[in-house]
Amino acid sequence: MNLEVSVDKTIVAPFIFDGIQARLAAQAGFEAVYMTGFGTAASHGLPDLGLLSMTEMVDQARKIVKAVDVPVIADADTGYGNSLNVVRTVGCYQDAGVSAIHIEDQVFPKRCGFLQDKEVIRIDEMVSKIRAATDNKDEDFVIIARTDALQQNGWDDVCKRANAFMEAGADLIFVDGIRTRENLDDYCERLGHLPLVYNGMLAPLPELAQRGFRLVIHPGSMMRHFEDFRNSLTSLRETGRIEVSLDTFSQAIDALGVPEALELANRYQY
Repeated sequence: MNLEVSVDKTIVAPFIFDGIQARLAAQAGFEAVYMTGFGTAASHGLPDLGLLSMTEMVDQARKIVKAVDVPVIADADTGYGNSLNVVRTVGCYQDAGVSAIHIEDQVFPKRCGFLQDKEVIRIDEMVSKIRAATDNKDEDFVIIARTDALQQNGWDDVCKRANAFMEAGADLIFVDGIRTRENLDDYCERLGHLPLVYNGMLAPLPELAQRGFRLVIHPGSMMRHFEDFRNSLTSLRETGRIEVSLDTFSQAIDALGVPEALELANRYQY
């Protein structure tokens, strides 16, 4: 499934980290889903500090790809090593059916893009990784080059990196750690000539589309999932009840494709 990136529209891909979330996102009408590294690590009970291996991430991505008929964009962390490792990473994600990955310029082990004290590798080292990725991918596979240099190095270095990554063959540029409206304004003003990715909730989707972002990966669904689950558990512990709609079970059954699976099973009864 190809990710069709166009100057004429903004693709919105909600954060997901498992098959049922991906199914619900696709059934809600989203054109793509984003397999978050933060959420995938959390699903293993781990922090997003580079603790999951490439194999674990690819295995999760493969499950998500099988669950939906929309493009899956996946976090590929730092590419899991040097340029040679990046070549293997690209091949493994492609074999899993993923449509796009982002590779970041953090020093490994990396950390979540909104944490403090991130460190980045040299520009030329990251350019080598992007070239390795773009030279060894299928034609329609999308490479997103992410930089985490804003916090430590500021916008001048970010701009140098973004332009160098595009020249190396990246399809999209992703500056992570956009924390304020001022950051968002600078992002658009300084790099608006490039095809950009935005990660965050600082502005509503219509405004982000108007600003020209090609891809928006939205963490709100994942954050809401954590908040709602915690609140439900608190309610159960303190009141002995969780308020749930009577339709929730039937909605879950439908979302998981139970009726279709039973129909298929009945076809082969003996």
